[in-house]
Amino acid sequence: DYDIYFFRSATDTLSAPLNVTIKELEVNSAVVTWDIFEGDPVIGFAITQQKKDVRRLRFIQEVNTTTRSCVLWDLEEDTEYIVHVQSISISGTSPPSDPVLFRTPKESEKLASKSPDEVTMEEVGQAAQLRAGELIIIVVVLIMWAGVIALFCRQYDIIKDNEPNNNKDKAKNSSECSTPEHPTGGLLRSKV
Repeated sequence: DYDIYFFRSATDTLSAPLNVTIKELEVNSAVVTWDIFEGDPVIGFAITQQKKDVRRLRFIQEVNTTTRSCVLWDLEEDTEYIVHVQSISISGTSPPSDPVLFRTPKESEKLASKSPDEVTMEEVGQAAQLRAGELIIIVVVLIMWAGVIALFCRQYDIIKDNEPNNNKDKAKNSSECSTPEHPTGGLLRSKV
């Protein structure tokens, strides 16, 4: 009994990606996912995307990655698209995967398929981020107000202490108000 194993050398061609599927289909975006043949020395991927009846292609290529998914963006609503995925290695690219055909929904279909009470995890995450952001802003504003009030109180005390019509000034005797020209008091004082 002999077990026979097949190994690929670096010069062998890559296999086309397997199980290419479209997930998270939205009105103007979708996520394409795929698997690769185990053992293929894949260092990246290439995706071709085109509208079904249009010859113009969008080509997406990424290397130095192990990801097995890609977001397709800027799609048009209610439009059919064809997607192919290729693996990239140092020695070249694989043949393209089998084509995957999908249609983006209409905006009205997307809204109608969601009940008013249904909340997606994305919306919950956005609401939580919004609340956290609002909370940070409120805390910063309150700290700033406390600082402004503290500075105002400090300045008010300094102004009040330096006020010329202060009760302390009224209690001072006339000798404290004397000048060299008038040793007995202020300018308006005269000897009788």
